Amino acid sequence: MSLKLCFIGAGNLATCLAIAFSKVGFEIVQVYSRTEDSAKSLAEKLQTEYTTQTSLLVKDADIYVVALKDSAVDKVLSQINIGNKLLVHCSGSLPMNVLSAYTENYGVFYPMQTFSKQREVDFKSIPIFIEASSSGNLQVLNNLAHEISESVTVLDSETRKSLHIAAVFACNFANHCYAMAAKYIESKELPFEILRPLILETAQKVQELHPKDAQTGPAMRFDENIINSHLKQLEEMPGMQELYNSISKSIFEHHQEKE
Repeated sequence: MSLKLCFIGAGNLATCLAIAFSKVGFEIVQVYSRTEDSAKSLAEKLQTEYTTQTSLLVKDADIYVVALKDSAVDKVLSQINIGNKLLVHCSGSLPMNVLSAYTENYGVFYPMQTFSKQREVDFKSIPIFIEASSSGNLQVLNNLAHEISESVTVLDSETRKSLHIAAVFACNFANHCYAMAAKYIESKELPFEILRPLILETAQKVQELHPKDAQTGPAMRFDENIINSHLKQLEEMPGMQELYNSISKSIFEHHQEKE
């Protein structure tokens, strides 16, 4: 499959996705970012051109991949003119039709994974969810996705948004709890590293068990003595105390629900 790609954005997702496409032989003809350091850094990894000016965006790419934060998409796209080239965004929450004002050919290319520039991921195991404005565009995106992933699913905008909400709970909120655990344990002069085996086992356990069956701890048992003792100790960190109390209540209530 021979297609020229232009990346609009040079953050975590853009970096990982562009490198993945480059490795399987796609030509990344240009990288755009409002920040020169980000654009230059990614362009150097891809050995391609970059720009920080929308007016200098190339006109000859086959697909323009928008990997920006949601609030920046309209602002950036309103400054470009790509004719009727295929334009796709990579957002979990934005509806597909936000692109309809900019071209007749548009779609969504959403890899559901957490991405960081510093960490390379294996796209083969990453599920990619696609949507497009026509059957022809959908076939192009389906072929494109299968070049890097073994899991490709057509999903409408509303269902994708629901999936993204679940992903936020499973990834972003879970990681925030790791960050809070790190903040607390390090305040007691203990290293975060001692929690890594617990975090790993927690993640591995839900590969075999449903999360509800995998749940342990004082909140599920509603062990008031332990919960109240923990809450008292967290008085020095009221934000964390509130989070502990809220999550504990949620865990208990969830386990009172009938299947």
